[in-house]
Amino acid sequence: MKKNPGNTPVSPVRRQLLGAAAVLVGGLGLGPRSRAEVEGEVSHTAEAIHQEIVFDASRLKVYDALTVAAQFQRVIDNSAAMNAMALVKKAAEISRELGGAFSVFGGHIVGRQLELVPGQRIVQAWRVVDWEPGIFSIAHFEFVEQAGSTKMVFDHTGFPRGQGAHLAEGWRVNYWEPLAKVLV
Repeated sequence: MKKNPGNTPVSPVRRQLLGAAAVLVGGLGLGPRSRAEVEGEVSHTAEAIHQEIVFDASRLKVYDALTVAAQFQRVIDNSAAMNAMALVKKAAEISRELGGAFSVFGGHIVGRQLELVPGQRIVQAWRVVDWEPGIFSIAHFEFVEQAGSTKMVFDHTGFPRGQGAHLAEGWRVNYWEPLAKVLV
């Protein structure tokens, strides 16, 4: 048994009961208005993108294609964006350092590397330059070995409302399809 600051023994069961009581009493102190305000802080309509793509390449090869600027430039050059519009011919810049910046698609997509685990995971603060200043989304790439290939589990969250369908299609035609071509 632990002892509380007053040197009185406190059993684990008593601690749980005290914690539950505190939650209950705290909840009773919230009037209907307060509960509504708290509930209003949580979005139940947020958009998110979840895609799973299989590439005929090793996890490290897929990881490198997304984090080595010269390799990713080949992805850009094969993308629908390059074919559909004249992007500024600014080469991809991708830092492989934690916290490092990246700028791809002629500077149209920018961000920072939040987590880099070679062959396993990339997490980026990711944004389109024409979004409101200070708005960054989170792009999460997870690489899973799968019988001689790599399944990439991709999740994208935190982007401006109404952009989900457009971004999901953009990932498909500007990242995954050209990446599959480059990895062969």
